Amino acid sequence: MTTTDPANAGWFSEADPDDPESAAEAVRDGSADEPRDWPALAVEAGFADDEDEYYDALKEATTAATRAAVTEREAADDRQLVHAVRAMDDCERTANELAERLAEWGGTVDPDVGTGIDYARELAARDGNGADLPGDGGDRIRSLAERVADLADEAEDLREFVERQTPTVAPNLAALAGPVLAARLISLAGGLEELAKKPSGTVQVLGAEDALFAHLRGHAPSPKHGVIYVHDAVRGTRPEDRGSAARAVAGKLSIAARVDHYSGERKPELDAELEERIETIRARADGDDAATGGEGDD
Repeated sequence: MTTTDPANAGWFSEADPDDPESAAEAVRDGSADEPRDWPALAVEAGFADDEDEYYDALKEATTAATRAAVTEREAADDRQLVHAVRAMDDCERTANELAERLAEWGGTVDPDVGTGIDYARELAARDGNGADLPGDGGDRIRSLAERVADLADEAEDLREFVERQTPTVAPNLAALAGPVLAARLISLAGGLEELAKKPSGTVQVLGAEDALFAHLRGHAPSPKHGVIYVHDAVRGTRPEDRGSAARAVAGKLSIAARVDHYSGERKPELDAELEERIETIRARADGDDAATGGEGDD
């Protein structure tokens, strides 16, 4: 708002004091090139009877504007993806923990006890509602098995959702990292925009915060990678070259996140560039082997 007319100088100039939504919209969309005595201008314009009434209206408008901004942000596709991948990880972790408990408990009464999610599914599918398990706890063991199987099924459904959704939210990131890893990176950063703003060095160690803080305290070496370790280009590289591979992967993932956030245009050349760089890094192993072999021949 750049006009010098006092009646039209503030956010309140187009706002209805009795309509919080219009006031919130004015607060969100308005601007001023310099500070002014807004309470006095609001009173002069007839928006408020006095300074206290102005501040009451301002508080209501800013609260409504903040609530609307948060609602809009949480409804964004990348935020939905963040919630989905976190829920998936929670379901997987909880299902595995309960499956261990189930195996321990089931082992006390079930001669055919197994382990893990597979045992929970097998037990849940048995006929008899726990009657085949001796003791008073058979029905509870069977019920726990059903809960574990349901959680595991939910985790799989969420994984399918993440794998479908990530390429639409971040096509380049999903292509380079795979949908699930891309979603985890977005989740760890707090959103696609936040990830796009991070330097590649930070992307490289996302998920390794504990190790990083231990290093900063002088209790551990610097971590070479965080969750990007599961990327084939990092995991499939020999240990002494994984730091280089992790830097290369993080660099391309950072670029991919920026492209996805600011333009959304698919850039296949990023895939080719990363593949070429990883091939160069892995070629060091062949060179070292050749050098070692040559020394042995001598």
